[in-house]
Amino acid sequence: MKKVLASLGLSVVIASSLFADTLMMATTTSTEDTGLLDYLAPQFEKETGTTLKWVSTGTGKALKMGENCDVDVLLVHAPEAEKKFVDAGFGVDRNEVMYNDFVIIGPVSDPADISGKTTAEAFKTIKEKNAKFISRGDNSGTHQKELGMWEKVSKIVPEKDTWYIQTGQGMIATINMASEKGGYTLTDRGTWIKYESQKGEANNMKIVVENDNVLFNQYSVITVNKDRCPKTKTQLAKDFTNWIVKDETQKLIGDFKLLEKPLFTPNAKK
Repeated sequence: MKKVLASLGLSVVIASSLFADTLMMATTTSTEDTGLLDYLAPQFEKETGTTLKWVSTGTGKALKMGENCDVDVLLVHAPEAEKKFVDAGFGVDRNEVMYNDFVIIGPVSDPADISGKTTAEAFKTIKEKNAKFISRGDNSGTHQKELGMWEKVSKIVPEKDTWYIQTGQGMIATINMASEKGGYTLTDRGTWIKYESQKGEANNMKIVVENDNVLFNQYSVITVNKDRCPKTKTQLAKDFTNWIVKDETQKLIGDFKLLEKPLFTPNAKK
């Protein structure tokens, strides 16, 4: 009898897992690389009964996945592109969730001597000195921020210059290439802290430019519009939005640290 009950109980567990609600999200690499989603997802499932699954990619590709109806919700960080996405009718219910900032990192020796400069001065100096710059080149939120800086200081992106190298990869891979080639790159602070924690004493890179207002980096959550994508799980997406902006979850985000440093600062509007 006990074996029958045990077998019945196992069947119930298997059946419930098969029919459990699943929310599909496209998100930026920084929320994956830092470990933030691995930290938050179990709590979301515990509180709501919904399993959160995600694809980590650049914000440009994440938005495209929303356009193509491949996901239900987005967690991204390119405000101008996000607003265009919503204005075009692909997304609804955009809510700011958290922020960190971008930093320019480079070799400890700082061969271009840009430490302490403003972001614009640093980009201009890198170009003038033909110092190696490693770009993600993937239309991610970080890449879009970088392109905006080049356009401000020189009107054109130096894509044809030999000192300018595009990886077409995520942030950690791009930082690794910058380290290998003795070059500079732009990264969000959260991923930089993750990189620091991984490299330890073997790290030969450092922050050279930071704390500039133009480097502010906002993250927002957006629901894919059901009018464009009829299969969108709108209620689950709404549940996730309500969950991630509530006080308790915002505190979880603020408490998430590596090397005793916060990776993101919660700022959901109440």
